[in-house]
Amino acid sequence: MLSFNRSRTLTRAGKSWSFSADHSLSSEMEYSDPKRKTHFLSKVLIGATLTVMCIMMLNHCPVASVKSKFASHEPGVKHILVTGGAGYIGSHAALRLLEDSYRVTIVDNLSRGNVGAIKVLQGLFPEPGRLQFILADLGDAKVVNQIFAGNAFDAVMHFAAVAYVGESTLEPLRYYHNITLNTLVILEAMAAHGVKTLIYSSTCATYGQPEKMPITEETPQVPINPYGKAKKMAEDMILDFSKRSNMAVMILRYFNVIGSDPEGRLGEAPKPELREHGRISGACFDAALGIITELKVKGSDYETIDGTCIRDYIDVTDLVDAHVKALEKAEVNKVGIYNVGTGKGRSVKEFVDACKKATQVDIKVEYLNRRPGDYAEVYSDPSKIVRELNWTAKHTDLEQSLRIAWRWQQLHTDGYAPPMAMAF
Repeated sequence: MLSFNRSRTLTRAGKSWSFSADHSLSSEMEYSDPKRKTHFLSKVLIGATLTVMCIMMLNHCPVASVKSKFASHEPGVKHILVTGGAGYIGSHAALRLLEDSYRVTIVDNLSRGNVGAIKVLQGLFPEPGRLQFILADLGDAKVVNQIFAGNAFDAVMHFAAVAYVGESTLEPLRYYHNITLNTLVILEAMAAHGVKTLIYSSTCATYGQPEKMPITEETPQVPINPYGKAKKMAEDMILDFSKRSNMAVMILRYFNVIGSDPEGRLGEAPKPELREHGRISGACFDAALGIITELKVKGSDYETIDGTCIRDYIDVTDLVDAHVKALEKAEVNKVGIYNVGTGKGRSVKEFVDACKKATQVDIKVEYLNRRPGDYAEVYSDPSKIVRELNWTAKHTDLEQSLRIAWRWQQLHTDGYAPPMAMAF
C-alpha cells in the first residue's frame, strides 16, 4: 500500500493550485487562455471517466462481490478459531474439528508450527468454507482485531504458545510475552467482537511440584518455571475476565503428549534448532534414526522408583478428544477446569524401554544432570473430566502410541518436507 502526505492549497486571487507530495510541485494555469483552458478541461473529463470505469470494474469483480463463508454465521455450522493450528497438537485438533464438520480458521505465525501440516489439512478438506489459514502473529493486537472483524467465530480454541520448560528458564521474558500477553490480546478481541466461548489449552506445569500425588484440579498451583508461571497468569486473566462477562470457558491442564494421528496424516516435526528442548519422544526417535548418537536423559537421581522423572503420558488423539468434548459441553456463564491425563505415572526409563521396543532399535542412553526448573513426579487424577465430560483416555498403551508415531517419523525423516508439503 502506498501512502502520500499531501497538502493542497487553493489561491483564487493568484489563480493557481499548488500540490505537494513529498516534494514541491507547483504550476500556474491562466484561465484567460481559452486553448489552455479547453486542454485542462479535457484532462479532467478523461480522468473522471477513467475513475468511473475503475469503480464499475471493482464493483463487478468476483472477489469483491462474493462474501467469504467464514465472514458470516451459518445455521448448523460452528466456526472455530484454532490458534497455533500449524503446531503438533493444534494441527491434530484442527483435523478432528474438520472431521466433525466444524468450520475451521487456523492462525499461526509458523515460528514453531509447520506449513506442511497446513498443506495436509488443505488437501484433506479442499471444499470452500471448510478451512482457512491466516499467517499472523497473535502479539500484533491490530492484526488480531482485523482477523476477528473479518470472521464470524463461534469459539476460540487457544493452543498457540512456546512450550518448552528448559527454554523458558533461558528466555523467561519471551515466555511471558508469548503466552500471557498474547492471551490478553485474544481476550480483548473476543470481548470486542462478541465471541463468547474459549477452550484454553493449559498445562500441568501450573501445579509445579505438588506435595502429594495424584494431582487433582484442587491441587495448589505453585509453578516453578517461567513456562508454568506464564500459563498460570494466562489462566488468571481468563478467570478474572469470565467473572464480568457471560463467557463459556473451559481450561484443560494436560500432561506429557505423545503419539500421532493413527492414519498417518499428521505427526510431530519440531524445527531442528529446537530438538534439544523438545519432547522425549522426539529425542528417542532422533536417536533411533541416527540423527543423534544417543538419547540424553536429564536427571537420574530423583526420589522415584528408578531415579528418573515420572510423568503422565497422554496420547495426542485422546488430548484432542478432550478438547472437542470440552467445546461441546461449554456453557455460558460457566467455567470448567479439567486435568487431562491417564491417571498413571510412567518413569522416563520405562518410556525409553517402550521406545526401544516400538522402534526395534537399541537406543544408547546417556544420563545427565537435572534440567533446570524440572520436577520429580507428576501425574493426574482424571476423575473430574471422566465424570463431567464423559472423557476417558483410550490410547494408554505406551508402546503402541510410540509405534504409531514412529511409523510417521520413518516416512517423514525430514518432517513435512517436499514433495509432501510445498512452500507457499
